Amino acid sequence: MNLEKILAISGKPGLYVLRVQTRTGFVAESLLDGKKITVNLKSNVSLLSEISIYTYEGEKPLAEIMQKIADKENKGQAISHKEDNATLTAYFKEILPDYDEERVYPSDIKKVLNWYNMLQAKGLVTDEVPAATEETPAAEELVAVAEEVPATETKTPAKKAKAKKE
Repeated sequence: MNLEKILAISGKPGLYVLRVQTRTGFVAESLLDGKKITVNLKSNVSLLSEISIYTYEGEKPLAEIMQKIADKENKGQAISHKEDNATLTAYFKEILPDYDEERVYPSDIKKVLNWYNMLQAKGLVTDEVPAATEETPAAEELVAVAEEVPATETKTPAKKAKAKKE
């Protein structure tokens, strides 16, 4: 599951997909209704790929937890985030048995399940593909292209032309 461009914006309901970055912020599209909004850089924005859940051994990335939910539910809907706290904690204990119960609140569990169900409804719950393997070939191609076209060759004739005019 790729959460690289999925955003949670404080004070705004639902999740958003990062579309375009601008000088003063960025444009995001709502997963709920598809409306595009502009977001100021001062807004409190979290990338889902950067969020982790506390466990007794350390922290687990949200992508791993959502993948476990997807595996448990066969990529279907999880339980509703509106269930009572006891049901939610029991469900989350099945998904992540070693989560830190003192630092992970029922409201956090509700958010994770709500986010998972939103992503699942939009068809974004897929098998996890590491982002590094997708980006590495493209980065290598850019480096190869940059090495093939030396920057000094294009700048040298322009400097000579200026010198002749003066």
